[in-house]
Amino acid sequence: MLPNSFTRRALLATTLGITLAASLLTTGLAQAQETAIKFQLDWRFEGPSAFFLLPAAQGLFKAEKLNVAVDAGNGSGNAVNRVASGAYDMGFADMAALMEFHANNPSAPNKPVAVMMVYNNTPAAVFSLKKSGIKTPADLAGKKLGAPVFDAGRRGFPIFQKANGIGAVNWVSMDPALRETMLAKGDVDAITGFYFTSLLNLEARGVKAEEVAVQLFPQYGVKLYGNAIISSEEFLKKNPEAVKGFLRAFAKGAKAVIQDPKAATASVKERDGIVNAELEERRLRLAIESAIATPDARAEGFGAVSGPRLALMASQVADAYATKGRINPDAVWNGGFLPSAAERDIFALAKPAAKK
Repeated sequence: MLPNSFTRRALLATTLGITLAASLLTTGLAQAQETAIKFQLDWRFEGPSAFFLLPAAQGLFKAEKLNVAVDAGNGSGNAVNRVASGAYDMGFADMAALMEFHANNPSAPNKPVAVMMVYNNTPAAVFSLKKSGIKTPADLAGKKLGAPVFDAGRRGFPIFQKANGIGAVNWVSMDPALRETMLAKGDVDAITGFYFTSLLNLEARGVKAEEVAVQLFPQYGVKLYGNAIISSEEFLKKNPEAVKGFLRAFAKGAKAVIQDPKAATASVKERDGIVNAELEERRLRLAIESAIATPDARAEGFGAVSGPRLALMASQVADAYATKGRINPDAVWNGGFLPSAAERDIFALAKPAAKK
């Protein structure tokens, strides 16, 4: 017969083993119940990335049983392609880039679909130095305009050009890093770019904000939608509840970002320690002002779109981008996964003023 002390030790070891196994099993089951989502941003980690990084940092995605990995990107076109390829489940991309993909790849097996509008108005704009004498869109005729060939403002410029009766312009192509430098040096007369990107980049190159003339597309008759949350068709079909949960968590995070942009910027700094928090807070506020908390967004409801406006954009993009086929607005947008209007009411408690 074994000694009592040995029996007790054996019993204790067995009990601990069972407890540990049960704990591991419970953890494994909890992880198994979480849906993994690989999410592709349109650009590097900057102020506006807080709309996705904050809900991740605050556990809002986790609360929806989602394991979300947010990665930096290098352009909307690439974000669309990566979601289409299946490398990413969801992403953030310019609606025009999504429309172009649909029109040029009609037989693609996994075309991404926009499920929630974030930039209700495109932040694309034309920038010039006031000393150049360019005061109106018509003054751009005959001038040298600079931008990367894939820039959303440049791609959509024919729409801006037609809406404002602008004569022919001369385009100069360059890498994104050189765009604002070339304007500051006088190598080009004007550039196109996102409002919250080019304005701050010009300041970083020694140009004062009061020296810059800005022509925002939406203020000159161009009501294009900007960036939206997109999902692959396959992921939508297989994980509809996960997409709904993602959008619910995103809406909660967006409300927190709108209410306190300074605190929200901390989530960007946490993800990329080399960013300038003060600069990125300004960028975030400019993005909110110019593209998110706009009169159009308030009228249509955050996250939603207007059918006629989307249809007009589809026609305009097909013409401006010279796509292979026409664009079906019903094929690029699916609002059936959106949270309720009440859950998307992110403007109710705050009206942020941009720091310029």
